[in-house]
Amino acid sequence: MIIDIVMPKMGESITEGTILEWRKKVGEFVEKDELFLEIGTDKVDSEIPCIESGTLVEILADVNDVVEVGRTIAKIETKTSVKNESEPSASQEKSLDNSKEEFKEIIKKDPSQKESSLKSTVPNTTTNFVTRAVMKAAREKNISMEELHQIKGTGRKGRVTKKDILGYTKSKTFSDEPHVEKKVNTLSFASATHTEEMDNMRKIIAEHMKKSIDTAAHVHVVNEVNMTNIASYIEKNDSTFTKNEGFHLTYTPFILYAVVKALKDFPDMNASINNTAVTFHKNINLGIAVALDDGLMVPVIFNCEEKNFLGLCRSLNDIASRSRSKKINPDELSGSTFSISNFGVFDVTIGTPIINQPNVGILGVGAVKKRVVVIEDSVGDSIGIQSMMNLSLGFDHRLIDGSGGAKFINAIKKYIESSNLENLY
Repeated sequence: MIIDIVMPKMGESITEGTILEWRKKVGEFVEKDELFLEIGTDKVDSEIPCIESGTLVEILADVNDVVEVGRTIAKIETKTSVKNESEPSASQEKSLDNSKEEFKEIIKKDPSQKESSLKSTVPNTTTNFVTRAVMKAAREKNISMEELHQIKGTGRKGRVTKKDILGYTKSKTFSDEPHVEKKVNTLSFASATHTEEMDNMRKIIAEHMKKSIDTAAHVHVVNEVNMTNIASYIEKNDSTFTKNEGFHLTYTPFILYAVVKALKDFPDMNASINNTAVTFHKNINLGIAVALDDGLMVPVIFNCEEKNFLGLCRSLNDIASRSRSKKINPDELSGSTFSISNFGVFDVTIGTPIINQPNVGILGVGAVKKRVVVIEDSVGDSIGIQSMMNLSLGFDHRLIDGSGGAKFINAIKKYIESSNLENLY
């Protein structure tokens, strides 16, 4: 029986995808739920599992082809007979036998691993199936079966992927390995120069940023904010907050809370432009830039005007965690009405972020630093050490004038510095 494999729909707003990698060749056997294909969209890259076990008999879309959702990209030939699912199929048994043979090489390299351990850890059901690509990567990185099954998988149903192997290798400390003196790189700068193609995520980011520069008339204004009261509040309450919520209390939710209030006062900043048409959005959907090891994502917290401070804290932690673990839904990467980029987490004090289209504004958040400043009050001026932060607002001059941008960033400053920290959550 021939089954068509179609380009999957990754989200409501996704209409096409790019073939990034076929992990199987024509004629090779694919297990059900085995990750055999990687596709990229304008939102996120995804590893795709096979819907049925069978032989890959035809590939209809090459790497880098852009394919519409629903179009057939490959064909799988399956057996018509149905077996008891509790018993491994002959093809699976063959694959598992091959797994044992391949891992004998690992056992030779690691004498502490016994054959009995190998037998007990080699998977015997499709639920724990280990792909050939994963086994090859494990062998190349000298990872034993015992280690392999301790790695937390990010694939479907928690399966370990090749990327998980590479990530584990980077984070692993090889303290038990004999010291090997590193060779000094004697290559000159010129001879070490090389050229390589951007990966799919970097291409998307590059295209999106260039489009924004070509589209919006960027203007930036900067103001400094006194974060001393909030810094003291976090220091006193972080341990209790972490115990109750399971994550740390940071400056960012306080900034989000102030931005939501300011956007209510200045609805022009919560708008988008399409040619000469301006859409003023009813809901406040904040796009939060999240840095990844291999790029950037801007997941969205929807309907922020309906959330209290604690709700913003939880939503922020949720989308940031799922973005970094690549479990974010593609539909959560579009629909923002205003964006925030917190480069302060990298100890940068000020920056001029590029507007996230089709928004008309983006807020850049700098690091909080202790500085000597002049403190003004009713008694008189004094000099003291305060926790200060720079905010930079990028806005589209096609809709927002300089006075509007200045008033908006000053409103954010006011709401932050005058935050009512009693009974906050």
